[in-house]
Amino acid sequence: MNQNSLKYFKPLFLILLIVFLISSCDEYFQPKPRGYFRIFLPEKKYHPIQMNLPYYFEIPEYSTLEHDPQPMAEDYWTNLVFPSFNAKLHLSYKAVNGNLNTLLEDTHKLVNKHIPKANAISERVFINEEKEVYGLAYSIKGVDAASPYQFYLTDSTHHFLRGALYFNVRPNNDSLAPVISFLETDIQKLIESFEWRNNDF
Repeated sequence: MNQNSLKYFKPLFLILLIVFLISSCDEYFQPKPRGYFRIFLPEKKYHPIQMNLPYYFEIPEYSTLEHDPQPMAEDYWTNLVFPSFNAKLHLSYKAVNGNLNTLLEDTHKLVNKHIPKANAISERVFINEEKEVYGLAYSIKGVDAASPYQFYLTDSTHHFLRGALYFNVRPNNDSLAPVISFLETDIQKLIESFEWRNNDF
């Protein structure tokens, strides 16, 4: 084979080799869609809280109730902590003393702060006349909403409690949807079992 033949043979050989390699790959590559980690949801079992507070409710066994450690926290402010979900339900208590309208307005303002990030906010009314527990829960839908669930409870005369669920991660409520739904059930159980303690606090 002379020099001129070699000059044309090498590029032709490379082209044929590439075509052969491509045609021999019969598997079609397609990138996988983004997935999320599988979330383990424990069995639901509840027990009453043990802390001395002006209110009472039941909590799931996979949670713990602690006093709010923040320096600005007031008396009887607590956090219901869900360690396996990296979430907290912040509970802030206020005594009612002619300030109910102000407390309700503050609650509405805090919920409305989520409107720019929310797709929808639905409300659910809670009324238990026997226990004098009246309230409203807000389910906040939206990928970037910082708090997907908030509520308040009051007896209208002495007590007021506000709750807000937060996750200690960057908001992505699409991936958190199963956990949010799971914890909403626990919060509803909290509200259904809720009672005021009218001792001297």
